[in-house]
Amino acid sequence: MKTPSNGPGADGLGDPLRVPRAATVILDHSGVVTGWSPEADRLLGYRAQEMLGRPVDAVSARATAKDGEAWLSPPCTSHRVREVTLRHRSGRLMRVAAECRSLPDTVAGPATLLLLTDAELLAEWQLQQAMLHGMATQSPVGLTIYGTDLRVAWANHAARQELPGPFAQYLGRSEDELYPGSQVLSAQHPPSVTQVMRRVLDTGQTVVGLHYRGCPPSDPGREHVWSLSYYRLQDEEGRPLGVCEESVDVTDLHHAQRRLVLLNEASAVIGSTLDLERTVQELAEVLVPRVADFTAVDLMGAVLAGREPGSEGVGRSGGLRRVVHRSVREDLPEAVVVPGHRVDYPEGSPQWQCLATGSPVLNAVLDPASPWLLDDPPRRARLHKLGIHSHMVVPLRARGVTMGVATLMRWRDPLAFASEDLLLVEELAGRAAVCIDNARRFHRERRSALTLQRSLLPSKLPTHAAVEAAYRYLPADTEAGVGGDWFDVLPLSCGRVGLVVGDVVGHGIRAAATMGRLRTAVHTLAELDLAPEELLSHLDELVSRLAEEAEEAHPSGVEGVVGATCLYGVYDPVTRRATFARAGQPPPALAHLRQPVEFLGIPAGPPLGMGWLPFESAEVDIPQGSVLALYTDGLLTASDGDTDTGLERLSFALAHPDRPLEDICGTVERVLLPDRPRDDVAFLVARPQPLPPENVAVWDLVFQAASARRARTLTGERLTQWQLDELAFSAELIVSELVTNAVRHARGPIELRLIRTENRLVCAVSDHSSTSPHLRRAKAGEEGGRGLFLVAQFALRWGTRYTPDGKIIWAELPLPYP
Repeated sequence: MKTPSNGPGADGLGDPLRVPRAATVILDHSGVVTGWSPEADRLLGYRAQEMLGRPVDAVSARATAKDGEAWLSPPCTSHRVREVTLRHRSGRLMRVAAECRSLPDTVAGPATLLLLTDAELLAEWQLQQAMLHGMATQSPVGLTIYGTDLRVAWANHAARQELPGPFAQYLGRSEDELYPGSQVLSAQHPPSVTQVMRRVLDTGQTVVGLHYRGCPPSDPGREHVWSLSYYRLQDEEGRPLGVCEESVDVTDLHHAQRRLVLLNEASAVIGSTLDLERTVQELAEVLVPRVADFTAVDLMGAVLAGREPGSEGVGRSGGLRRVVHRSVREDLPEAVVVPGHRVDYPEGSPQWQCLATGSPVLNAVLDPASPWLLDDPPRRARLHKLGIHSHMVVPLRARGVTMGVATLMRWRDPLAFASEDLLLVEELAGRAAVCIDNARRFHRERRSALTLQRSLLPSKLPTHAAVEAAYRYLPADTEAGVGGDWFDVLPLSCGRVGLVVGDVVGHGIRAAATMGRLRTAVHTLAELDLAPEELLSHLDELVSRLAEEAEEAHPSGVEGVVGATCLYGVYDPVTRRATFARAGQPPPALAHLRQPVEFLGIPAGPPLGMGWLPFESAEVDIPQGSVLALYTDGLLTASDGDTDTGLERLSFALAHPDRPLEDICGTVERVLLPDRPRDDVAFLVARPQPLPPENVAVWDLVFQAASARRARTLTGERLTQWQLDELAFSAELIVSELVTNAVRHARGPIELRLIRTENRLVCAVSDHSSTSPHLRRAKAGEEGGRGLFLVAQFALRWGTRYTPDGKIIWAELPLPYP
């Protein structure tokens, strides 16, 4: 049983069997008690008056004792500690550790000293002593005791391993003297360990887990990191005796944590974009200066071109190109090749081996006499001049394919690359390689998407005498560069021009493909000279069919959604009027020279594909010098989503239409569009140019066969006036046949119109019949049936356009001069 808290050895200090602490009993030669200490009184409960003169066997437990009682009595023949069972005055039995010692003969004769203590207390003290001995000689934790002057007073075996030579030479030195230039890695503590210990000594406050960086005397060339703890040493009365330092070398753990932190940072930094060169640059920024003094990243030419890297070989024929390099010095003294240029490595070089095997190559200590360096004098000279001493090459591999190599070198950092560095760089290179491959694949897909987009949208607007136009196309998917908005300027018959803007639901390649189909349909329908509202009706049916097909292909997904809007208008430079119809699109804007911008009142139609409301058109006058603006709804909602605000800003941007159209487009883009619009945006600005009256001739003809001869005469005279006599024969033949066809198969009245455009002569005959003419070959013996056939042979192109009162049959002839 343990002694009470105020008993001998209760504070755990000292040997419980030492005389000042142990219960002491003095026996004479017959085993009679002649001395009884107060400690014995506290241990066994008997007072000295009760025990003096009595045999010591009076306190033995005879009922349970085996051989211990006889050992207590003299003569004492052994000084080893024995465990005996004694009876406390209260009657309880207790285990006691006893040591017997012979005393010099006294006046009364020989005497014996018994030292007694609680057996459990002694066992605890012995464990403490064994622990202290182990800490001094076997513990891996370094223990150093500094006196009150904060200078070394003692160190255990682990601490002395960092102090080579006789330990006596370090006694009396301070921590700062033993580890000069070291640094405390915590902003919460003073920068010097001596200052930390002074605070511990003064306050008694313990410091735990303080990280400390420096070079120990046993390894002056390599930086170590320790985890230190400090606590004050004091005597039994609380007086300070010094400070004890516990130190654990956590260099490997510190480096592992740094590597983990670096990997976490790299995962957030590398691959932040889908730009290949930027991804490589991010890898270099992570490596230098935290891992290497210089790094160079070289990629296969196929990777840079967006192709799948194949068997292009290695070394001089590998097609490697320097993408980026980075150094601790801005002048890049290590670089031999400029970024963007081809890199040639000799056969057998680490880069060559890395590409050939897909495995890294580590030259912890670079040998200038290596065969590959002897075969590469420029690099050998550069390495020798800078003193580059450690070299490492790591492949950039993703999905089983090597896309390039990363070369790392050290010359300012005195430490050589180690296996831990290689593992770290391999992990970083692996992550970067996946990002590089993703960027390569994206580059390839983006190039395909852009090719599709360029094939679907007009590369440039056609030059037309009746309209001057400019445009902007800004897809919301800026990375892919494709969207579903489109625009067009379409040359039509009789010098007219079609103006189109449209928008397909969604973004990306799917929307662009649907846009291409609708744009093609608009071209085809416009060639039929359909009125705007009729064209939108046919387009509405097409979108409905596309939606049904998509729904069947994707019955449960949003990929089946197909929807579109469109605004289509036709400008006639002869009448100076335009006819518009819209399906879900905002109305066009008309910017006047001296009036506010007007948003034309075109009847609103439903989006394409709804199929439940008819489309209506409206005809408006287009004053000379004004500008028409056609746009998708993404332009109005790009800034803040409010359509009314967008209309106000558009009015401001379109003011003063006498400016160049490109300037107007630039103003619209600056005023209405943010850097990254939320929706695709397409807008078209057009300045209509009316035909001069002298370029148009119109005659009303009598509804009779003789009118064909009059038509030839009028045509010849006007062509002579226009100095187009070269076209007289062809034009007279065409108008004669068209007028004859109208007299025979249609109803009067008849009108003949000649229009001279920039490069065409248009011959048009109108009548009041909706009968559609057909081109056919006359059979043998037939006198008729050759009229339209002759027209088709002489004309550049011809066709029929229906009007509310009938139809117009027209034919075009190219002018004989540009």
